[in-house]
Amino acid sequence: MNRVFPPPARAVSAVTASVLAACCLTACSGGGGEAPVALRVNQVGYVSGEQKVAYVMGDGKRLADAEYEVLDERGNTAAHGGLGPSLGSWNSTYGAVRTVDLTPLDRAGTYRLRLAGADGDPGVRFRVAPARQLLDPLRADSVRFFSTQRDGEDVLTDATGRVPSHLTDARARTYAMPRTASAADGTTPAPKPSHTAGTVDVSGGWFDAGDFLKFTHTASYVVAQMLTTVRDTPSVPGLREEARHGLRWLDRMWDGETGTLYAQVGLGSGAGEVRGDHDVWRLPEEDDRLTVAPGDADYLIKYRPVFRANGPGEPVSPNLAGRVGAAFALAAQTEAAERPAQAREWLDKAAAVYARADTRPGEGALVTTTPADYYPEQTWRDDMEWAAVELARGAEALGDARGPRWREEAATWARAALREERGGPLGPADVSALAHADVLASADPGADLTAALTAELGRQVETGRKRAAQDPFRSGAVPGDFDAVPNTFGLLATAELYARVTGDHRYDDFAAQQRAWVFGANAWGTSFVVGAGDLFPHCLQHQVANLAMSRSGRGDILRGAVVNGPNDAELLKEPEAFDGARPCSYAPEDAPWSAFDGRGAGYVDDVRAWQTVEPADDFTATALYALSLTAARS
Repeated sequence: MNRVFPPPARAVSAVTASVLAACCLTACSGGGGEAPVALRVNQVGYVSGEQKVAYVMGDGKRLADAEYEVLDERGNTAAHGGLGPSLGSWNSTYGAVRTVDLTPLDRAGTYRLRLAGADGDPGVRFRVAPARQLLDPLRADSVRFFSTQRDGEDVLTDATGRVPSHLTDARARTYAMPRTASAADGTTPAPKPSHTAGTVDVSGGWFDAGDFLKFTHTASYVVAQMLTTVRDTPSVPGLREEARHGLRWLDRMWDGETGTLYAQVGLGSGAGEVRGDHDVWRLPEEDDRLTVAPGDADYLIKYRPVFRANGPGEPVSPNLAGRVGAAFALAAQTEAAERPAQAREWLDKAAAVYARADTRPGEGALVTTTPADYYPEQTWRDDMEWAAVELARGAEALGDARGPRWREEAATWARAALREERGGPLGPADVSALAHADVLASADPGADLTAALTAELGRQVETGRKRAAQDPFRSGAVPGDFDAVPNTFGLLATAELYARVTGDHRYDDFAAQQRAWVFGANAWGTSFVVGAGDLFPHCLQHQVANLAMSRSGRGDILRGAVVNGPNDAELLKEPEAFDGARPCSYAPEDAPWSAFDGRGAGYVDDVRAWQTVEPADDFTATALYALSLTAARS
């Protein structure tokens, strides 16, 4: 575990003694107290043959001439030396962050890092091992997370004791999208049922995050990313079947007979006398036990509305048409060898959704969720590029004559995306890295487009690398922004894709830094993936985890869940309480989390802090894909 360590039993030099004597169990300030020193390592472990960096944070003067030592499993000295130069100040207590270069340690094993002379302190533990040995357990945990997120009849009960939930989704009524513009009192109007649409079966799927809403926008991203992982990386137990579970739900959200795509199941926040999903803290199966009638406050909690992305036969928002089409086309690819007839059905569905896309959407017309600020999105050509290239690959796998046309369209959409859009971190708001990499790998785009796509992938990674160069812990994302952890995994995946399609490994060190950051080599000394490392989130803002699973970090925990991580410290000053939630707040014994806040970024492990510890499906899918790409090149 990363920790702030106490004074040593003895010292080996006057300088080191002055450094270590200044250490205390909590961050000290005022009253003549001395600043502590903290060590930060990748708690999951460092990959053999890669760059390995740990960090020492403390007072700049006291760390000036400090040295470190690494002990092997027998207590023998495996490495010794001086600290690297300061990478900058983190906060008023930790005025310097200095590096420890562990790269020469390539022999697999478990080691301990400490400052020289700290014989009375065990230091911090870390591993060195091949990538598959370190990452395969985490990839399996990611699949387990999705199994816990399941809704409908096919619920896995081993960890949570849950039973089937939201069975009324099998006969959901279609509602008109609530207006985003508010009424005079500031509330959002309740949705109005569409009486001509009848009912639709939208049961099953996954809960999107710590709540129980289900979105086509994020589910299609997750399914497509899972199937890409199945296609391109070493196998993960249970991943193919979990992807099929999500795929079955996506299939229900697409009505091919009427040309209708459904976008969302459930109402997020209610208004006035109508309550929505975010207004009640409970286990999902409790919704089925409600006795309600139309007009009751909880009616839309039991009988959840389903919202359409388009009217029957009308064009579909191109971002949704693109990524749903990509998911169906990837299903065709991954099923082609074993289930060719079913694969052809998936390819035809992919083609139908893709052909329905509105390729001239108006300003602000993209459909994501209700309200749209749950998952804002500005780009869509990348989604169409992704669909076209996956359709082409699916056609090739099945000997379908439409392949060349789709391959040409993939190149056309790639040029449009390069011309009109500027890609950001890989995630549900921007899939350009996935689309560009597959065009480069399979569509024979020609020399000019190849160069442009390669440059764009490099630019996306380079943006993160430049940010990292200014951050004391080499974070490529901005720790004080939303989605710092998933953005980091997105940068990691893009760096791996760049190396994969170009053979250029210039960003390998950057990728290793990003993995280290999310797994504990950060200011707070915690991993942001549940179950990964020695210290990780305990008190998730996740209703099933809070009400039906362990909150101690031991036993039945939500393994594999990826949380947002640090965020704007100002957002954490007034935590939001939820009636019915079991109180849970955790901090390491050595110091409060606030002692490690800096540069405007803060972190807490508290069920009330959705800004830092709410996991989400898209977060975890991006992490699974990034780690799988790393495992694939080992």
